[in-house]
Amino acid sequence: MARLRRLPLIDQEIIHLANTPGFTRWLEQVTATGGCARPVHLTGHATTVDAATGEILHHYDTRDEPGERLLVRCRNRRHTVCEPCSRLHAGDTYHLVRSGLTGGKTIPATVTTHPLLFVTLTAPGFGPVHRTTTDGTRCRPRRGTPHCEHGRPLGCSRTHLPDAPAVGQPLCPDCYDYTGHVLWHALAGELWSRFTRTLRRSLAATAGIPQSRFHDHARLSFAKVAEYQRRAAVHVHAVIRLDGPAGPGTQPPAWATTTLLTDAVRTVASRTTVRTPYSPALGEHTLRWGTQLDVRPLDTGDLADDAVAGYIAKYVTKSVTETNTGTDHPIRTHHDIAATPATPHVRTLMHTCWRLGGLPELRPLRLRAWTHTLGYRGHILTKSRVYSTTYAALRAARTKHRQAPSGAPVMLRTKSESTWRFVGTGHTPGGALLAMGIAVDVAVNRQLARANTKVGGEGP
Repeated sequence: MARLRRLPLIDQEIIHLANTPGFTRWLEQVTATGGCARPVHLTGHATTVDAATGEILHHYDTRDEPGERLLVRCRNRRHTVCEPCSRLHAGDTYHLVRSGLTGGKTIPATVTTHPLLFVTLTAPGFGPVHRTTTDGTRCRPRRGTPHCEHGRPLGCSRTHLPDAPAVGQPLCPDCYDYTGHVLWHALAGELWSRFTRTLRRSLAATAGIPQSRFHDHARLSFAKVAEYQRRAAVHVHAVIRLDGPAGPGTQPPAWATTTLLTDAVRTVASRTTVRTPYSPALGEHTLRWGTQLDVRPLDTGDLADDAVAGYIAKYVTKSVTETNTGTDHPIRTHHDIAATPATPHVRTLMHTCWRLGGLPELRPLRLRAWTHTLGYRGHILTKSRVYSTTYAALRAARTKHRQAPSGAPVMLRTKSESTWRFVGTGHTPGGALLAMGIAVDVAVNRQLARANTKVGGEGP
């Protein structure tokens, strides 16, 4: 006992946990969650019955579990919150995006013949910021030493590495348009929606068909991900595809070419605008996309489908805390902003969100509720209805694969009745350490299985 007391507290907890009745079952639950760092604790029961006869086929109750709790995945997409769940989410995103490029997951392989683009739309400039200069050039060289009205230099003769603290920070915070930055974030979702609607109208006009009948000839599908740049402004990466009228299973009309789609995207992106609600204090702002636009056809071989899907999946799991462009937790009061670990530039954006959110005419934008994301209200990943499969379908297929006996078809029609109650989340420090080890084992086994699959695929 004296030797046990000399051990660190976390080691004592692990030893105590390992000697607790039901420890083996607890390990099974943690393994079933893939080593989730913040599992959800549930109590309740579930009963599966034969839909035809009412016979009880299976009954489960958490009263038989350790602590009378069932652990389930938190399913958080953020790498900084739960690495195992974010890895699974990235994998689902990869398959979701890739199936819309190459087929699979209910999408026919003929989709590869449809016009496909990888598009990057950026936010406009709200003021000069320090830039990365890895090629040896200076950040913002200027002749002489001009200064702004606030007495700060308008240029920067230094070179900045990508991880330099100055990168993304404004040369003059007083000159920077923080109001425009926040309002652009708040209406970026509407700007994208208007962009896609106008794109359909432009394609219809070019093809010589009525705009209201575009859906009878073709269908525009997309999947997009939002990414925060170092200047704390969102830009959008999107896969845009042109299908036939019934979606990916039908061929687009003859006039629907990659060149036509490329020209339409460039034209519409430069013309799409959204106006902010009128404010007596701020007036009215016209919002548009930035001048930096990248449009790459995916049928030229310049970009591999796997690379595009992996690129989008990588950004889905990123947290705003990793790039110092916000926080994962909502800001409850104005005083919380000062305690947020962020750059002065980001905190000023948060203060601007809070201030603008208090204006009655801007309350529909819910800026205070989205202060932690600098006013951006959209989901990180969105897609059109028939671009490809869904997260729900991928998760359901994975669950069915794990639960169904090998080679045994399900012949009965069943129904389930269940009652669940949330009772907590997370692990104790000792439990978290054991879960981390399980997560590492799961990741290693997955890598080995993937490597073996590739080796096996190389044979005759």
